[in-house]
Amino acid sequence: MLLSIPTLLLVAIFIFALMGLLTLHAWSRGVRERTLGYLGSMLLLAACGVTLISLRGLTPDFIALVLGNIVLLLGAALNWTAMRVFTGRPPHLPGILAGALFWSLWGLMPGFYDDLGLRVTVYSMLAATYGGLSIFELWRSRQQLEVSYLPALLLMLVHTGFYCVRTVADHGVSLDQAITSNGRGTGFFSFMLFESMLYAIGIAYVTLAMVRERTELKFKAAAYADPLTGVGNRRAFMSRGEKLLADCARRGEPVALLLCDLDHFKRLNDTHGHQTGDQALIAFAQITRNSVRQEDVFARIGGEEFACLLANTDAQTAQQVAQRICESFYALPMLEPGFLSVSIGIVGASGPGEHDLSRLLSKADNALYAAKHQGRNRVHLYQPARWLQSEQPAGTL
Repeated sequence: MLLSIPTLLLVAIFIFALMGLLTLHAWSRGVRERTLGYLGSMLLLAACGVTLISLRGLTPDFIALVLGNIVLLLGAALNWTAMRVFTGRPPHLPGILAGALFWSLWGLMPGFYDDLGLRVTVYSMLAATYGGLSIFELWRSRQQLEVSYLPALLLMLVHTGFYCVRTVADHGVSLDQAITSNGRGTGFFSFMLFESMLYAIGIAYVTLAMVRERTELKFKAAAYADPLTGVGNRRAFMSRGEKLLADCARRGEPVALLLCDLDHFKRLNDTHGHQTGDQALIAFAQITRNSVRQEDVFARIGGEEFACLLANTDAQTAQQVAQRICESFYALPMLEPGFLSVSIGIVGASGPGEHDLSRLLSKADNALYAAKHQGRNRVHLYQPARWLQSEQPAGTL
């Protein structure tokens, strides 16, 4: 039993309009993610296009067959644009207008109104092309998205597949025949309306979910990052450091903690201003980040204090890394010698029960204090029995 075509048309118009308005509302109330703006506009264009097509017989054929399909093709292009923008690429205006422009020019040619089957085939091919482009945008950027993109991808695959099938399976049915449920293709027409409604609801929901997930990831990343230097903050260090220590303890690997404190930082700020102090912090963060590996945990845990956990690293190797950081920072040509230097306390952990972050921080703080006490601009290794200093100053104070 076929559903009433007029009812399906009316329901489709209201669903497209409702989902479009809700999507635009989410866009205006949230972080104004452009993806939602394009998607909401696409759904409103779909509602407008179906409305124009439904006027067949009540208005000139140009309104329904040309203008209506132009609006629908622009909607399909905005669906592609929404996925393109979501993946970080700019809108492609020629591509957006290409389908609508082709249909406009074809509508001016003789014979356009005479071949219903050809119009259905061409429109389906254009819609499938835009659907394929939408799929391609998500697929090629899947490694960088960091969100659950598979529901959207599968939904677009089904929608695009439907139009691919329609290019060969549907020879078209006039709106009069569809309304009276008379003629071949009426069932396909009903299914097309039903599928379009499901797609509108589904794509609006999954796109909103992707946008929200990415926004939450951005907020989470911001909560774990130091806004000045761009490295992790204390919260990030404690969270990721605990995980690194647990992994190293499980594998029986040694780990080393470097606790770094910029020397005479207050003097630097008082003499050269806070802007210079900020530049020194940024420069030190960059030097240290270039000196450690990606799997290590590095963060700014205080005003001028930084910490770094080196995975699978013994104390001797940690000393070499720390010495390289000291020398590189001291050699920066920002200020005269003596204004830029760092003291680093080092503690290693290799045995069972030693992979405890709070205890390592306490020991590294003792080693850092010793480095400060011995003249600054040096590294100092903590030992359980006694503090064995590394008499390797990075420069002359």
